[in-house]
Amino acid sequence: MSLTSYGVNDPKAVKLWSKKVFTEALKTCYASRFIGKGSDNVVQIMEETSKGPGDTITVPVRMQLTGAGVQGDGTLEGNEEALTMFNDKVVIDQLRHAVRSGGKMSQQRVPFNVRNEAKNGLVDWWAGRLDYWFFNVLAGNTAVTDTRYTGNQAVVQPDSNHRLVGDGTVGTADDAITNTMKFQLSHIDKCVELAGTLDQSTAAGLVPLRPINIMGEKKFVMFLHDYQVYDLRTNAGSGQWLDIQKAAMTGGQISKNPIYTGALGEYNNTILHKAPRVPTGVNSTTGAAVTTVRRAIFCGAQAGLMAFGQDGGPSKMDWVEELFDYKNQLGVSCGLIAGMKKTQFNSLDFGVITVSTYAAKHTP
Repeated sequence: MSLTSYGVNDPKAVKLWSKKVFTEALKTCYASRFIGKGSDNVVQIMEETSKGPGDTITVPVRMQLTGAGVQGDGTLEGNEEALTMFNDKVVIDQLRHAVRSGGKMSQQRVPFNVRNEAKNGLVDWWAGRLDYWFFNVLAGNTAVTDTRYTGNQAVVQPDSNHRLVGDGTVGTADDAITNTMKFQLSHIDKCVELAGTLDQSTAAGLVPLRPINIMGEKKFVMFLHDYQVYDLRTNAGSGQWLDIQKAAMTGGQISKNPIYTGALGEYNNTILHKAPRVPTGVNSTTGAAVTTVRRAIFCGAQAGLMAFGQDGGPSKMDWVEELFDYKNQLGVSCGLIAGMKKTQFNSLDFGVITVSTYAAKHTP
């Protein structure tokens, strides 16, 4: 009887398994539905480094002209306005992880295949890591300094124009937030208002957040930690959680667009998602995590940038299998050349507003 099998590092197996890992990791990754190549994604994939050499992509933006213009036969020469341009950069680097078996005797003792379990373990690991990248960079979680958890580059903290706290101000530090400053619907209203009124006349590079175009409708997306969701749902005040339940989240929209998948609800054109990896606050003096505070993340389009290294195919993962100790032990590694960051121009956030509120674990 003839059998079809793939040995260690067989070219067909490498290509197949590398594609499997990336595909399955994206399916498991919570953030994957918000990442894509188009400009109507929360995180936009830039393709320059996936098509050629280089480790940095520079992204330009042109600000709107603000001059008053010249009426009638007034002299225009000498009254021209210079274009204002700003740049942002996303850097890519390699990140790898591996699993190694104990040997053939170890394999003999268990009823599962080490190679398959290694693949599944790396899928879970990569899915979690991409989620950490997404939430840490968008929230500006500077308490995490290990760039392996922040998109292979340093996190940039929120600027004061794109930051709200539980008491409705912008000046209160995360470490000064008290248990009276919990998340409520009014914070969403304030985000929507702020998103539409940011004005570059206040600071060069300051522009309104651009909503995401979903089936012809303009929407924002907001990520809340589980503790913030609990505070929102148990708020006994009038016009709170009930308003979300009455919102127009029709079945057609939910079924046709992945951004609605798993959503808590919609309020004031903002789709709400619960995400346990929404990070803590950051102490303004020490830079340490403030564990009783969470930073909700309000996003428009192009809030972040992502890029990959060139690999010559749809798969973004490198899958390598090695035999050690006279072919007794199997090692499997999986690597990715990529980078992710929050979009900023002239040191100002472009598509995200953070909302820091008191959010502690609730005891039964």
